[in-house]
Amino acid sequence: MRRWARSGATRDRGSGSILAVAILGALFAVTAVLVPVLALLPAKQLVQGAADAAALAAADTASGLMPGVPCEMAARAAELNAARMTGCTVRGLIATVSVAGSAGIFPIGSRARAGPAP
Repeated sequence: MRRWARSGATRDRGSGSILAVAILGALFAVTAVLVPVLALLPAKQLVQGAADAAALAAADTASGLMPGVPCEMAARAAELNAARMTGCTVRGLIATVSVAGSAGIFPIGSRARAGPAP
């Protein structure tokens, strides 16, 4: 009877090591997926900041606070913030600007609107 108990116990030897390797592998896989995804968050904020600055530049130019053409000023503001302007519309004193940037191979876009307070 003791022989059966011993042989069953010896078959389980080393299973903890296999479990530890499996857990470490799963942890590595999750980390490998999450790191690039989390790297997109600051890049998205940078592109949103560029869109905000471009919209403010266009609205300031449209209202006469700055000389120039509103959409040209918006493109320059986006460029200074490491983004490129993809669209610009000005209706009255309200400017809507779309910009694009990238984080590695992922394209990121954002839109912003600026103008006088309602």
